[in-house]
Amino acid sequence: MSEVVHGYRRSRADTQPPLNSPTYGSTRARHPQQPLLELPHTLTETSSPVFTPARYPETVDLTVLENGAGEAMGERIIVGGRLTDEDGRPIPHAMVEVWQANAAGRYNHEGDDHDAPLDPNFRGMGRVFTDENGFYRYVTIRPGAYPWRNHHNAWRPNHIHYSLFGHGFAQRMITQMYFPGDPLLPLDPIFNTVADEAARNRLVATFDLELTRPEWALGFRFDIVLRGREATPMENT
Repeated sequence: MSEVVHGYRRSRADTQPPLNSPTYGSTRARHPQQPLLELPHTLTETSSPVFTPARYPETVDLTVLENGAGEAMGERIIVGGRLTDEDGRPIPHAMVEVWQANAAGRYNHEGDDHDAPLDPNFRGMGRVFTDENGFYRYVTIRPGAYPWRNHHNAWRPNHIHYSLFGHGFAQRMITQMYFPGDPLLPLDPIFNTVADEAARNRLVATFDLELTRPEWALGFRFDIVLRGREATPMENT
């Protein structure tokens, strides 16, 4: 039987962030200055390595370390959702990596010199795989806001970074998840690089009572559409 090839509907330009955004300062220095070149992918780039939990172990609970030394400080939350294409077809067995600041708004990274405290029990990164129906789920803490010096008194809203892998390194997409009701969202140049309001709001998770665990943690749902007119905005720089 021959393989079925599905076409897709291209998204409008205003539903994805531009390569250069004047209000997002660092794009001025790193956006391409010449027309982009399309390079054909080889079999190696599109089919390897094979991402599986056996080779890339999952970290479904970011609030505890492997050595069990202690639990992360902050508000525990459960985040889950579904990866699909534009027609609602699930993306099974996709590797989803996340990273974030701790509850005080500091990354566990040597390049972060914010004077907020580090949390010795929070690494700030994890990895999960989608199931047969494209669903994923992990436990973490709500990240804190932090200053980022893009402009006077600039603060990043609470957010979690996502890296989504297909069958190879060339099939990688990156985005960010934000939280509903955050007063910093209207002021954030990164969030607002997406001109279309409906597309921009696809970056905001929704409170989910089904994901919420009684007397333990609130749940937030973040569904991701990987392409098409209803695609989740992805980072291009």
